[in-house]
Amino acid sequence: MSNNEHRKLVRLYLGVSGGYLGEFSDIGVLERFYIRIGVDADPRAGSGTNRERFERILKECPPNEQAAIIRGSLKMHPPDASRFEGRSQELHDELLAVSARLEGCAAVTIRRPAVTCDIVEQAIDQAEDLIGKRGFASAVDRVHTMLHGYLRNLCDEAGIEFGQKDLMSGLFSLIRKQHPAFQSADQRQGELVKIFRAMSSIMDALNPIRNDKSMAHPNKELIAAPEAGLVVDLARTMLHYIDMKVTAQRVSAPS
Repeated sequence: MSNNEHRKLVRLYLGVSGGYLGEFSDIGVLERFYIRIGVDADPRAGSGTNRERFERILKECPPNEQAAIIRGSLKMHPPDASRFEGRSQELHDELLAVSARLEGCAAVTIRRPAVTCDIVEQAIDQAEDLIGKRGFASAVDRVHTMLHGYLRNLCDEAGIEFGQKDLMSGLFSLIRKQHPAFQSADQRQGELVKIFRAMSSIMDALNPIRNDKSMAHPNKELIAAPEAGLVVDLARTMLHYIDMKVTAQRVSAPS
């Protein structure tokens, strides 16, 4: 959740007056609010006004809990500009969209790969930051860089030669053929081969999406949010799978 979105919820929509915040009249009301929405937070911990406690919890929560706080706040404070001028239907709907995006952030979480390098780490950090602040569409080019950089680095680490212009699907093909982690008999079973071919097709499809529908270039139109979320989750899932294979092979390899 970005700082601007945070301010819109607290300052513009809920409304601040001294230490008071919207309809959260006392600490008991705030405490019951978190219990009701299923967020494990204790507003009595620490010091400060109700507003300060609310803001601190909102900043420290993971995205899915931030979404629950936004939804709970909107339900408790329905649009009513006559009661508070900032509580418009337009801002209500905007904040509801923020909560939907934040809920989507938790779909497939990224884990740091065992075989990594600076470019992969930077791409992961930037992607996670962009997703949290601006949504999936802003991070499509970053997850492309993440996966492409990971495959190249994996080839380098394993001594697999490749061309500097090789696309992701070509790198994945080299890894399947030459990397020790992919040489077991089960990797050549019919159904798995179909999945691997589908993964290669997805990798090929990510290239024009990155070039023509992402922030990689000054494109007029970006990929829609639901499809951007799909792209991000597919890239994450493929990286997770390949890295799990490599990690398992390293653990089982004789020292």
